[in-house]
Amino acid sequence: MSRSLRLLRASAALAVAATLMAGCAGTATDSGGSGEPVPGHTLTYLEPQTWTTLYPPAAGFYPNGGLVNNITDRLLYQNPETLELEPWIATALPVVNEDATEYTFTIRDDVTYSDGTPLDAENVVKNFDLYGKGDPDRALTVSEAVNNYDHGEVVDEHTVTFFFTAPSPGFAQAVSTINSGLLADASLDKTNEEFGPGNATTVIGSGPFVISDEKIGTEVALTAREDYDWAPPSLEHQGAALLDGIDVVVAGESSVRVGTVVAGQADIARQVDAPDEGQFAADGLSLVAATTNGVNNGFSFRFRNDILSDIRVRQAIISGVDREAIVSTLFTDSYPLATGALATTALGYLDTSEYYQYDQDAAAALLDEAGWTLGADGIREKDGQKLTLTFNEALPQPRSKEVITLVQEQLAKIGIEVELFAGDSAAQTEASLSADTIQVYHSMVGRSDFDVLKSQFHTGNRNTLLNRSNDDDSIGDPTLDDLLAAVASAPTVEERQAASEAAQRHIADQAYFLPLFEEPQVFGLRADVQGFRTESVGRPWFYATWLDR
Repeated sequence: MSRSLRLLRASAALAVAATLMAGCAGTATDSGGSGEPVPGHTLTYLEPQTWTTLYPPAAGFYPNGGLVNNITDRLLYQNPETLELEPWIATALPVVNEDATEYTFTIRDDVTYSDGTPLDAENVVKNFDLYGKGDPDRALTVSEAVNNYDHGEVVDEHTVTFFFTAPSPGFAQAVSTINSGLLADASLDKTNEEFGPGNATTVIGSGPFVISDEKIGTEVALTAREDYDWAPPSLEHQGAALLDGIDVVVAGESSVRVGTVVAGQADIARQVDAPDEGQFAADGLSLVAATTNGVNNGFSFRFRNDILSDIRVRQAIISGVDREAIVSTLFTDSYPLATGALATTALGYLDTSEYYQYDQDAAAALLDEAGWTLGADGIREKDGQKLTLTFNEALPQPRSKEVITLVQEQLAKIGIEVELFAGDSAAQTEASLSADTIQVYHSMVGRSDFDVLKSQFHTGNRNTLLNRSNDDDSIGDPTLDDLLAAVASAPTVEERQAASEAAQRHIADQAYFLPLFEEPQVFGLRADVQGFRTESVGRPWFYATWLDR
């Protein structure tokens, strides 16, 4: 058993008993720093769930992305504070043609992967030909961040041009995301299974850390590359990472994660639940709540389901849910009440809060109008069918079970029965594919680009509404798909904003989605953790982190 795991288990009892002063710590995307950075030490970082794949296009799940973010570089860097794009592996921003169907990048000539192979133009094209097209034979999916991709061409050893079948104005931002993390040729030849658990040390990036050890399901060790010297030029720190390494340890229980950090047996914990935030107001501790800049935490209504096909039922659910009570009861100021499908910090944001007013009398009237009458047990019925809906428990999302429990209580007052589908990640993923199993899908997605709306709702991406049936591939609302496709293909910022707003209005008009709150990534830190940063959607980045001890 590793030292990290021994310390974690030894401190579990302390976690339960820890009673510290209450309060609310500030929010930031950077833990700051005091004094001159001191290299050395291994940091212990606690994750609530284990990773599932290191294939970058499928790394959106936060435990996946937290690893990919630290072992790979990207062509461009997105400043997490300004959201501006800056050079990284590319020496400058790309040259883009007038209709955004051709992008030319110049690549640095001094970058190598941790296996010693060069990061050159041919390798970059191999990366994006895989990410932009996928490979069904190896079960490798297309990146949801890359739209309308055709092919890449090597212009010379350090210059590449990418070609698209239609305008792809989001591509520059796409190459800055973890979904576009650059990998060595040998890693690009892997199958989907070979990117999974048990193979972590064989996934080769050019980033500041390499995966040096893996204990399946419990721990991953990262070690700093001594020869790393190609960080984004805008960063104050350059050269090798300041830490010697990072032990990423899985700790599923929030009380254990919090208590272990509070007890000084770990340095950082991700996903500090709202009730525990106050503990990090104590001396020697701090809190970072990083925005995710994307589609808000909320409920997608599978509108092709028999019950939810009636817009009046969807509208009744929306009117019957008291979102303010949920947020005020379960969360803190780190979780602002949503005013639309997108966070207020997201590109394309539109305020549609008028659609989400709590009014149980109006909800009951809508159900009456739709022909659902109260039964003797208080649950509405129609043609012998109970008005029963199943919600998934969204394991990656904060307090999902408690949120749905409150919704269950609220909707019961208007005669809607809510059931919770419990189960592990694999069971949840399988259940989410069918509207007969999960009628209301709890989720969110972070990405600092207009395309995030398409990523969540388009039938070719996450398809959270199940607008495309997994049974026969038919599409229930082609207009929605067209509106979302326009977000990804409109050539100017103004046109993308207009397309995003049109799609959001359609989603609100059709009562397809109920946004709850803007979901942050909340980290609890020891005060001696300095220089901790996240990327633009809240994934940890340890390159400039150091321990003041």
